Amino acid sequence: MNKSELVDNMADAAGISKAAAEKALNGMLDGITKALSKGDKVTLVGFGTFSTAQRAARQGRNPQTGKTIKIAARKVARFKPGTKLAESVK
Repeated sequence: MNKSELVDNMADAAGISKAAAEKALNGMLDGITKALSKGDKVTLVGFGTFSTAQRAARQGRNPQTGKTIKIAARKVARFKPGTKLAESVK
C-alpha cells in the first residue's frame, strides 16, 4: 500500500474527503517527524512506538574497490510494533 492508497482508505473509513484525509495523514507524519527530531518517543497504544537510537561508528567496505572505509556514527529512527499489530500480522 502506498500513500495515495492509504489516503483513500482513510477517507472511506472516516467518511471524509480525500483532501481532508491527506491533510490529516500529512499532519500526523509531520508530528511524528518533529517529535523524533527532538529525541522524543511517539507511542500509539496497540500500534507501536516510534523512537530514535544512536548507531555507533563502524568500519565498512566499499564493494567496488574493496577498500575499508569509516562509517560515521548517526541517529536512526526505530519502530517497535505494539501487541495488537504484532498479533494481527501473525
